[in-house]
Amino acid sequence: MTAIKHALQRDIFTPHDERLLSIVNVCKAGKKKKNCFLCATVTTERPVQVNVVKVKKSDKGDFYKRQTEWALRDLAVVDAKDANKSSTNLHTQQDAPVPKNGRENPEFDLHFEKVYKWVASSTAEKNAFISCIWKLNQRYLRKKLEFVNVSSQLLEELPKVTEESVPSGENQSVAGGDEESLDDYQELNTREEQDIEIMMDGCEYAISNAEAFAEKLSRELQVLDGANIQSIMASEKQVNILMQLLDEALKEVDEIEHKLSSYEEMLQSVKEQMDHISQSNDLIQLSNTNNMKLLEEIEFLVNYLDLSKGHIKALTDGDLSSSKGIEACTNAAEALLQCMNVALRPGHDELQAVKQQQQQFKDLREQFARRLANHLNNVFVQQFTQTLTLHYRRASYHSVSGHDQSSTLAQHSVELSLPKHLPFHRDLLRYAKLMEWLKNTDHEKYEGLNKNYVDYISRLYEREIKEFFEVAKIKMTGTSKEGKKFGLHGSSGKLTGSTSSLNKLSVQGSGNRRSQSSSLLDMGNMSASDLDVADRTKFDKIFEQVLSELEPLCLAEQDFISKFFKLQQSPALPGSVVADSTDVDGLLLSRQHTLLGDRHLLPSEKEEAGIIRSMMIKVFRCIEPELNNLISLGDKIDSFNSLYMLVKMSHHVWTAENVDPASFLSTTLGNVLVTVKRNFDKCILNQIKQMEEVKISKKSKVGILPFVSGFEEFAELAESIFKIAERRGDLDKAYTKLIRAVYNNVEKVANESQKTPRDVVMMENFHHIFSTLSRLKIACLEMERREAKQKYTEHLQFYVIYSLGQPLEKLNHFFEGIEARVAQGIREEEVSYQLAFNKQELRKVIKEYPGKEVKKGLDNLYKKVDKHLCEEENLLQVMWHSMQDEFIRQYKHFEGLIARCYPGSGITMEFTIQDILEYFSSIAQSH
Repeated sequence: MTAIKHALQRDIFTPHDERLLSIVNVCKAGKKKKNCFLCATVTTERPVQVNVVKVKKSDKGDFYKRQTEWALRDLAVVDAKDANKSSTNLHTQQDAPVPKNGRENPEFDLHFEKVYKWVASSTAEKNAFISCIWKLNQRYLRKKLEFVNVSSQLLEELPKVTEESVPSGENQSVAGGDEESLDDYQELNTREEQDIEIMMDGCEYAISNAEAFAEKLSRELQVLDGANIQSIMASEKQVNILMQLLDEALKEVDEIEHKLSSYEEMLQSVKEQMDHISQSNDLIQLSNTNNMKLLEEIEFLVNYLDLSKGHIKALTDGDLSSSKGIEACTNAAEALLQCMNVALRPGHDELQAVKQQQQQFKDLREQFARRLANHLNNVFVQQFTQTLTLHYRRASYHSVSGHDQSSTLAQHSVELSLPKHLPFHRDLLRYAKLMEWLKNTDHEKYEGLNKNYVDYISRLYEREIKEFFEVAKIKMTGTSKEGKKFGLHGSSGKLTGSTSSLNKLSVQGSGNRRSQSSSLLDMGNMSASDLDVADRTKFDKIFEQVLSELEPLCLAEQDFISKFFKLQQSPALPGSVVADSTDVDGLLLSRQHTLLGDRHLLPSEKEEAGIIRSMMIKVFRCIEPELNNLISLGDKIDSFNSLYMLVKMSHHVWTAENVDPASFLSTTLGNVLVTVKRNFDKCILNQIKQMEEVKISKKSKVGILPFVSGFEEFAELAESIFKIAERRGDLDKAYTKLIRAVYNNVEKVANESQKTPRDVVMMENFHHIFSTLSRLKIACLEMERREAKQKYTEHLQFYVIYSLGQPLEKLNHFFEGIEARVAQGIREEEVSYQLAFNKQELRKVIKEYPGKEVKKGLDNLYKKVDKHLCEEENLLQVMWHSMQDEFIRQYKHFEGLIARCYPGSGITMEFTIQDILEYFSSIAQSH
């Protein structure tokens, strides 16, 4: 261990001006054994720094390197973990008794910024290292370092050594008597090395003859001793003189001490007097402190519990009608609230004056709250009375003038507008701060005002809104009382109660097809003559005007309620979406659902938002029923009005959600939108039902079916209405249902048709549908458009093939027989050997169809096709051209069979392709 210590001192610590005092070979507890050394070192320069250094052998060689370094001042606890604290001896490690558990414990812990657990190679090294740490702490740090489970023998006191008695430089040791135990090796300093070198230079033979060199040194030492003795003897006289001076000095010191004793007695009395003065000053200071605290308490009560006379007068007699009076009362109420909300210090509430002041504040609060509530109730009543008086005056005037109610409403509501309550709101908003004060101080009166306002304003709004909707109904129907429950005739249209005539509809001919199509549009049981674009445009404008008037009215009232009653409006009210809107009708009000999760509301916000919602429902309880009645009326007038209402209502719902998704208006319009959507769905279902109930005439050709024309007109109308709509999902779904119903019923009618061939019915109607969808370019029906084109093309081909089989019937049958023999396996060149298909039979069949007969048969075919096709679709020329192409194809096919089955016979048809082209052209021109 000594060799390792010298190597570490030389290689690691000397270059850093440090001295190694103690070393212990350790490894970390609980891990794979990797040995290292913990070294206790001190610096050779002042101020002295004491460190604990971890040294580890390098993996790449036999040299050592510093791994970790801790300052001893950072060490907090040393835990020796000795089972028997008295079992370890500092100086006689070998004679240490065995602990009670029968074995020594080499483990110990050092607590720096964290706990380091070590296992020493031996208990002796551990104890020596801990003893060194204790001595270094006692000498250099003197900090409260805690030694746990350490033997008291290890912590023995070091002899006290003054700083001056410790040599400086590298020869400085830990403590005088313990130098040998802490360091076995001392390096020569520079001065010692120089002295030895000078001495050795003067005695060159010292290296070769050590005895001679020692004798020389001994002689020189004797000479020096003699000189010292002579010097001492020579200075004896001076020593005697020095002793005399010392005796005289001692006498002087005794005299000085005597004088100091007398001075001390004199100062003792002064000290007593000063102590008395100090006690007096302390009492004066205590009295001043108490007076200051008392003054501070009085100032606190006066400043915070005092209400000015002006505020008291404003609360008792202030004018609540003028703006200045309201402002003065507001300031006084706020000042009163501040006084009442002052946080009193302990003991203040026991003072009689404070109790009286608080009672006065309570009386003022109750008196002003009562006066404010009475005044606002009077304002509510006054506004309600003035409005009703105005209505009664108008009614009385027109009653005296002989006008009925409908004329009165029409004359005074030409622009279909609702009365504005902005001046009333503006007057009441002056009391908003006072309402907030009342809400915080007297909630009972606040709720009373809330209830009274809702009672008065709801009756006012109910009268105005009902009158407004009555005017809207008059403008729609030209009569009052909802067109006498949808039975009265008016100037703008005639409502009929007859059932739909579509169930009795029969196809009479192509000339009356347009009237049939118009009858299909009579979804509201009205005559077709009364349904035109002007009527629907008029309804659309009236409905838009109704919604445009209701929207600002509701938003303004909700904003006023929030500001006047000081209620917090929430961006998303829980439960603001109609529950059955998505489940029943597929109506997605997704914006409100989304906003419910955007922000978590505080309980107070939820409560206040619920109060606003409850008030708005009571104030405008008549809006939703009136809107539903108006929608029902519009649906009765013309069920296609549901398209206009769906677009308008969706737009206003979307607008209301953008302004305030939790508003009463947004919720109400959302509920009404569900009703509109149901009417729209009912309109679509009625159309589908009427398609299924259509019956055709057995005596006339079918032509374009009425519900096909009806779908065309419906699509044109819907596209014009939904052109700028925010949502098309409902219309696209309706398109899909309608087009499937049209396709199914076209096929049904075609199968039931007796006068017109099935292929003609399918071809004409699907051609009409294809043309309609191509012209309107409805994106959601692109697949149906391709399907219509496919069906039109297929049935056109079927009809052409079927029709062309009649003019050349025998010839067709002959060649069909040839094809059948070939299909059975007979070779084409052997067909002519069949008795029924020999050359004579072929010539006989060909002679029956000369050019004149072919042209005559084609002319008859043209007339027959003309009877089957309708004029409106104008497919005759298309059909005739297709027949020409098919006839030429058959001709070429027949010529090919003749050439293959009758080679070299020279048999040909009696007409050519050029003849066929002339036949078809001349027949088309002649007709």
